[in-house]
Amino acid sequence: MAGLSLLCGDCGAHLKSVEEAQQHAELTSHSNFSESTEAVLTLVCSTCGKPCRSQTEVDLHKKRTGHEDFIDKTLEEAKPIDLESKPKPETDVDMEAVGEGSSTSQEMVIPEVNKDMLSELEAMGFPTPRATRALHFSGNSTIEGAINWVAEHENDPDIDEMPMVPKSESKPSLTPEEMKLKAQELRERARKKKEEEEKRMEREREKERIRIGKELLEAKRIEEENARKRILELRRLEKEEEKRAREKIRQKLEEDKAERRRKLGLPPEDPTTATPSAPVEEKKPMMLPIKPATKAERMRDCLRSLKQHHKDEDAKVKRAFQTLLTYAGNVAKNPNEEKFRKIRLNNPSFQERVGSLHGGIEFLEICGFEKIENSEFLFLAREKVDLAVLSTAGSELNSAISNPFFGVL
Repeated sequence: MAGLSLLCGDCGAHLKSVEEAQQHAELTSHSNFSESTEAVLTLVCSTCGKPCRSQTEVDLHKKRTGHEDFIDKTLEEAKPIDLESKPKPETDVDMEAVGEGSSTSQEMVIPEVNKDMLSELEAMGFPTPRATRALHFSGNSTIEGAINWVAEHENDPDIDEMPMVPKSESKPSLTPEEMKLKAQELRERARKKKEEEEKRMEREREKERIRIGKELLEAKRIEEENARKRILELRRLEKEEEKRAREKIRQKLEEDKAERRRKLGLPPEDPTTATPSAPVEEKKPMMLPIKPATKAERMRDCLRSLKQHHKDEDAKVKRAFQTLLTYAGNVAKNPNEEKFRKIRLNNPSFQERVGSLHGGIEFLEICGFEKIENSEFLFLAREKVDLAVLSTAGSELNSAISNPFFGVL
C-alpha cells in the first residue's frame, strides 16, 4: 500500500508532503523520516473551517474559541505521498514550455545536495548521478534514507541520469549553524510570548486580589455598622426597662406609704400636696451597667472564639451554632419544662455537637445554665430564666449562622 504520510522517527509527527517534512526538519533539526500508511488526522471545525491535525489542537481550539463541533475528514483528505512531485524531468519542462508557446525557457540546474553524504555514497560505489538523485528525492537528510530510496527505485529508467530542477528551486538546505540559529530564534520568540502571558495573568490575579480586598473591607464595614446598630437598640431597650423599673418602685413606695397611713388611722394623703419623689430618683449619680449589652458582647466573643478554634470545620461549627440555638429556643418557648432546662454533660450527642467544642458550654453558662451534681448536668433554674438574655442569645446565633464573614474579619 502506498504511503499516506511521512513519519518523523524523532518526534512521531505525521506530515502530508515532502515540503512539510523539509520545513519540519529546518525547524526541529530532525532528520529521520519514513513513509507511513497512516493518514494525517484532519478534524475540521464546522463553525469556522479551521483544520486540526491532533486532538491537542482540537482541545486548544475549543478552549480559545468555544467551538465544539468538528468533522473528521481524514479519509477525504488522505492522498498517497508523491516523493517525485516537486522536481520534474527536463524533458517534461521543455514540453510544457513548448506547449504553452512560452518565448522564455526556465534555466535548469543540478540540485544542491549535502556534499559529505554524496562523498560517502560515492565511496560505497554509487555513481554520482544516482547518489545525487537519491539524496535529492529522499529529502537530503540521511545516508540510510538515500540508500532506501535507491533500493525502491533501482528499476527506474532514469536512475543513473543527473536530476535537473529549475534554478529557483535549487536552494541549498539550511546548514547546521543556520538550523541552530533558527531554532534559537523560535525558542526566544516562544519565551517572550510566555513572559507576556505570565505578565497578563499576573495583572489579572492582582485585579482579582484588589476586588476581593474591597469586598472584604465592605463586608467588615457592614458588620461593624450592624454591630453598632444592635448595641444602640439594646441600650434603648435597657433605658426603657430601667424607666419602667423606676416607675414600679415609685408606685410600690406610694402604695406602702398609703398602707402605713391606713394602719395609723390617718386620712389618705392629698395627691396635690404630696411631695414628688421622681426628682429624687433622677439625682442618682451613677447608672446601672447594661447587662444585656454586656452579655451580648460575651456571647459574640464566645461564638467568635468557637469558630476560630475550629476554622477548618465549617460544617461542625454551623451544627454547633444550630444546636445552641435549639437549646435557647426550647427554653424560651417552654420555660416551665424542666427537660429543656437540664442537659446531661456526658451525653454522646451533646458532646459531639457542643460539649467537645471550645466555648460551647461557656455560651450556655452565659445564658444562665449552671453545673450541678458534681458537674454531671447543666441546669437552668426556673426563677433564673431571663427571656431577654435568651432573645439576645438567639439574635447572636442567627447572626453567626447567616453571616459568612463571622469570625473571619
